[in-house]
Amino acid sequence: MTTITEARVIVTAPGRNYVTLKITTSDGVVGWGDATLNGRELAVAAYLTEHVCPLLVGRDPARIEDTWQFLYKGAYWRRGPVTMTAIAAVDVALWDILGKVAGLPVYKLLGGAARDGVLVYCHATGEDVPALLDDVARHVDQGYLAVRAQAAVPGLAKTYGVPTPDGKLYEPASSALPEEHLWDTAPYLRSAPEMLGAVRERFGFGIHLLHDVHHRLTPIEAGRLGRDLEPHRLFWMEDPTPAEDQAAFRVIRQHTTTPLAVGEVFNSIWDCQQLITERLIDYIRTSVTHAGGITHLRRIFALADLYGVRTGSHGPGDLSPVSLAAALHVDLSVPNFGIQEFMGHREPASEVFRTGYTFENGYLHPGDEPGLGVEVDEEAAARFPYDPRQLPVNRRLDGSVHDW
Repeated sequence: MTTITEARVIVTAPGRNYVTLKITTSDGVVGWGDATLNGRELAVAAYLTEHVCPLLVGRDPARIEDTWQFLYKGAYWRRGPVTMTAIAAVDVALWDILGKVAGLPVYKLLGGAARDGVLVYCHATGEDVPALLDDVARHVDQGYLAVRAQAAVPGLAKTYGVPTPDGKLYEPASSALPEEHLWDTAPYLRSAPEMLGAVRERFGFGIHLLHDVHHRLTPIEAGRLGRDLEPHRLFWMEDPTPAEDQAAFRVIRQHTTTPLAVGEVFNSIWDCQQLITERLIDYIRTSVTHAGGITHLRRIFALADLYGVRTGSHGPGDLSPVSLAAALHVDLSVPNFGIQEFMGHREPASEVFRTGYTFENGYLHPGDEPGLGVEVDEEAAARFPYDPRQLPVNRRLDGSVHDW
């Protein structure tokens, strides 16, 4: 019988910090899984190395469901981002192995393609509205059909989603302590409709337009913003309120018909059960890496399908190409796919991760290589050591801590 002979964690930072799990079988087949949790990478690396990898040696790699249940139910302390990211890495690596053994891309193991390609949206940003419009134009020229638009809020030194003028990442800081950003809701609620209206005025309704609130509003504020955005016909308004309070979306629903998307910080089907079954959202944004892998993500998407909720998986650059590839295989196969986030990856990521997915005319395809279609160069990974970074903390103008 084929068994798992080794499970090993690789931490590397080719542009961003990534945690990768390598599983090797007695037949010499290697599977790759992404275990990256932005800002808490080493917590997952330790969970895998100390608690999970020793349990995998000797197990049958083809018993994917059994391994998932073993790691989830067997640990007693269930759920949470660290645990579910670790389980996801194992699960995705095992699907990769199964595809390689079968000689098939993973999406064919999931029932085959339900579409020809995966519609993706990009990120367009600007220090002001004119700069944003130029960035939208640049992405439209590249072939994108859907664009997430973010612009700096007048009067605030930093705004989520907008890189600094020097081109550095807007999220993590290489310092012992996190950066602290100031937030004021009032100017944001005034500027967001004007900003998105300017995008519509220049580009019309021929592109899909998305916007991320990043959990900054109260339910009634989110309802007001959604109502103000209705003339601009957004594809969705993302993460309008802190995601822990599922019932808050009832209030938002009462005040706007703007489609709602949420779920990138969710780790299990229980985090979004009420949102889906009460039809309080239109898109569920759980990601393959943070929600227990392909096995559990399919359960979430199957529940969503019963209630007319479509998928819109989180796909940031702080998840590795292994995660994106796994997401694309799921996206291609599920009946209720909506859209996939696609930020791409900063160089020199391509020196470490060899990818088989392709972009054309606004759509991604995972490719037809056996497994996920991504391989990792371990020698290259060793050239980019871990770079400790901190995610920002958000404060209101009065100094109190706010949701970031």
